[in-house]
Amino acid sequence: MANRPAQSDPFDLVVFGGTGDLAHRKLLPALYHREPVGHLGEDARIIAVSRRELSDTEYRDWARTAICEHVAEVDQEALERFLARIQYVSVDVAQNTGWEALEQKLAGREDVVRAFYLSVSPDFFGPICSALGEHNLVTETSRVTIEKPIGKNGRSAHDVNETIGSVFKEHQIFRIDHYLGKETVQNLMALRFANVLFEPLWNAAHIDHVQITVAETLGVESRAGYYDTAGALRDMVQNHLLQLLCLVAMEPPESMAPDSVRDEKLKVLKALRPMSTEMVERNTVRGQYRAGASAGGAVKGYLEELGRNDSNTETFVAAKVDIENWRWANVPFYLRTGKRLAARVSEITIQFKDLPHSIFLPDAGRIAANKLVIRLQPDEGVKMQVMIKDPGPGSMRLREVPLDMTFAEAFSSRHPDAYERLIMDMIRGNQTLFMRRDEVEAAWTWIDPILEQWSQIKEAPKPYTSGTWGPSASIALIERDGRTWHDETY
Repeated sequence: MANRPAQSDPFDLVVFGGTGDLAHRKLLPALYHREPVGHLGEDARIIAVSRRELSDTEYRDWARTAICEHVAEVDQEALERFLARIQYVSVDVAQNTGWEALEQKLAGREDVVRAFYLSVSPDFFGPICSALGEHNLVTETSRVTIEKPIGKNGRSAHDVNETIGSVFKEHQIFRIDHYLGKETVQNLMALRFANVLFEPLWNAAHIDHVQITVAETLGVESRAGYYDTAGALRDMVQNHLLQLLCLVAMEPPESMAPDSVRDEKLKVLKALRPMSTEMVERNTVRGQYRAGASAGGAVKGYLEELGRNDSNTETFVAAKVDIENWRWANVPFYLRTGKRLAARVSEITIQFKDLPHSIFLPDAGRIAANKLVIRLQPDEGVKMQVMIKDPGPGSMRLREVPLDMTFAEAFSSRHPDAYERLIMDMIRGNQTLFMRRDEVEAAWTWIDPILEQWSQIKEAPKPYTSGTWGPSASIALIERDGRTWHDETY
């Protein structure tokens, strides 16, 4: 029988940005899913905070709509129990008003876990944390969760961390990266460290290169204003892709204890070869999508969505990255992410080296090197490409086939969303899947020189047509090394 997480201790989860898009699409549906399975204790409360003036009843109606829209099968009895947990408080963070109402709502419950989730613009991380401290709302059992991006560069990230750290202790701060909550990402750890098969081969002696792709078919759309101040390098590479790289490349931790795992990830970030000016020009590609076709219809280009005639903000990044340690010496990691690409897919491809010697005759066919593909989305699963004999009489003929384990087919139970795991881990105080301060700042240490070099070059991002795999320069980036991007299945 499968292990099921125990019911949580009593808690108050205070969601700033409670009427925002993330709360609507992700947070409320994720929390609701924990209700039918009994993970929310009887004394658990959810307190939504926003500047809008709403009653508890009006907010519950809004929450009901969100859950019914984003949850496939709703248990009406469980939904009513869940909605009864929700309360609403109006706080205007910009005007610094309304805190007294939140104080009253939380009064008398200092002994329960008090978790603050900041689903707001990063500009408000500091002011909210400072106000929580000034109004004595931070208890010994408090936690605070902040969404990316944490800063726009190393200096601003340091300042954000300093401000939050002046109110909350490090063990109370949960820096969320929802990619780390995905089931397949967790299975990357299981594949490596729970199977004797892979770990002896997980090194430069057997692996030729690694690819990490996070591709989206959507454009920036309603996020255009924010996105133009960030770009793909800040929005995706600095957090999501580097965190995935760390999980692939890290040494075996001493245990699954939070700091054991995060210590090993930090070592990978510190081992990234710094990008010199020449390396930035040679090993990175910036792109920006133009009008084209996606999902069967015509779509606008980035500048049209932005409503401007020009912008140097990249919507696509490809990079060749080197890790300077014994395990990964001379094994390149190719990273690629972008918007308006040919398919929505997130995956890690481990490309093993060619067979050192073949005993088969030439007419047996080409022997392809083994490949392990870990699909994060969609159709989450793990696929191993291996060589077998083509069935039938006659001479030996070889063919490449996948050993395919798709989660939806292998497991009959519902596949939890990443936010379900991460929110409950935060409430329980488990920091394993959250970024530590030194991880964030080490990632920026590597990213900052790239941003600086791009700003000095002042070269416009290379255009690419929506619905393609990005600029042709990204293909050249990997093919000049005699390799190719793994795009065959979409």
